[in-house]
Amino acid sequence: KNPRAEEFRGWRILDEGGDQWKIEGTMVQHSNPAVKKNYVTSYLCRKQQLINLREEGYSPSFMDEFQPHIRISDYAPRWDCGSIYEICVQLLNDEQDVLKEFSPEPISFPQWNDQQWNQMVHVFKNYGPGVRYVRFIHGGKDTQFWAGWYGIRVTESCVEV
Repeated sequence: KNPRAEEFRGWRILDEGGDQWKIEGTMVQHSNPAVKKNYVTSYLCRKQQLINLREEGYSPSFMDEFQPHIRISDYAPRWDCGSIYEICVQLLNDEQDVLKEFSPEPISFPQWNDQQWNQMVHVFKNYGPGVRYVRFIHGGKDTQFWAGWYGIRVTESCVEV
């Protein structure tokens, strides 16, 4: 829900360090022309979305028998200040216990880089029966401790079944 930073609806704020999260227009054109805005962090900001697969139309029997691939993606750039990007995506059962997790090491973007959108992609395959939810958490921070919104920018966050 709300992957392109039109508002914060659908997202639960976990951490709002510094000057908190902000929505702003993109500074560089995205490969998807529909993307006009992004979320931007201040110092140490994280947010999450919990996706109930049953509510989205995926029955438990379908998820257990077919175990369709679950592809996640997210986009992040920054250039005028060093920044750190973090993502953690978890496949959860009915009790919201973690069955599988994608949580790579934080990614550091140096100051004065090429400011291109960088896409993070992961595909869950053969994850076993019991998946009922997807928890998507992302965020980051700036590395200079500057006041304002100089942390990582994120947009076009996606979970595809």
